[in-house]
Amino acid sequence: MRIISGKHKSRRLKAPKNLPVRPTTDMAKESLFNILNNTYYFDSISVIDLFSGTGNISYEFASRGTKTIYAIDAHFGCIKYINETAKELDLPINTFKSDVYKFLEKTTLQADVIFADPPYDFDAEQFLKIVDLVFSQNILKEEGILIVEHSKHTDLSKHENHIYDKRYGGNVFSFFENLEQ
Repeated sequence: MRIISGKHKSRRLKAPKNLPVRPTTDMAKESLFNILNNTYYFDSISVIDLFSGTGNISYEFASRGTKTIYAIDAHFGCIKYINETAKELDLPINTFKSDVYKFLEKTTLQADVIFADPPYDFDAEQFLKIVDLVFSQNILKEEGILIVEHSKHTDLSKHENHIYDKRYGGNVFSFFENLEQ
């Protein structure tokens, strides 16, 4: 895994092999950040990275200047790796070891960008529960965007807050926003 842009551009990171993760591919991540780069100034947004795994997405935001990042994962090894890497690279990433659903039900945080990369073997209802909680708990800021990564076999386009999908090979990013503005 590598950081694509920012102060740690081209930096390669090697996560321990025993983590239960499937990092977002560099190609898909680069395409995603090209979209975000046209919408946001990274140094003026806050980010919540759900199912953060290795921290791949959090590192990319931090390298590009985002100062408020929350990485949430239930696996102790993932949180430990993110903390160690954030310290080593001096990145402003706050971690929470928590079940994502419980975190979403209880948090008072809000963010401009929320990225969720749950296990691909989740069923559509498990993916949609994340989307529903983000909106019902008012976690996404008014002009914010929720991005859910999933396989091409999962369809989230029927959700009322869905705006579009972007496909990269077998990966799909579904984008959601507050439509009641």
